[in-house]
Amino acid sequence: MENGGKLYYGIKEVAEMFDINASKLRYYEKEFPTLQPKKNRSGDRVYTQDDINHLKEILVLINDKGYTLPGAREYIKTRDANRREHVVYINKLKRIKAGLEKLRASLDKQKPQEVQPKQDDDEPEEVL
Repeated sequence: MENGGKLYYGIKEVAEMFDINASKLRYYEKEFPTLQPKKNRSGDRVYTQDDINHLKEILVLINDKGYTLPGAREYIKTRDANRREHVVYINKLKRIKAGLEKLRASLDKQKPQEVQPKQDDDEPEEVL
């Protein structure tokens, strides 16, 4: 749901996008701690594209997939925890990869010893 390059949207604009009223948006802010639009100097809520995408995800869980509010909240919480855990594993794997690349580079720098084959091994044995 990309919209014309705007950085911020007012609560009425967002409510119209989803065909819900502004009070429902404020209610979802209370129910979902992950949905926290910023407020401008005059105290009005301003939604970023990320806020709108997150709201869309919440509405899909509730309206399309049949989640209850607590169920949707738990789903998002679990998903976010899994993402954080995956980031930890990805970072560990990146460090391992960097170490292996460093090891490979150091091995590539070493000049391999010339291996001379034995004269005996090159000639087949005669069978009588």
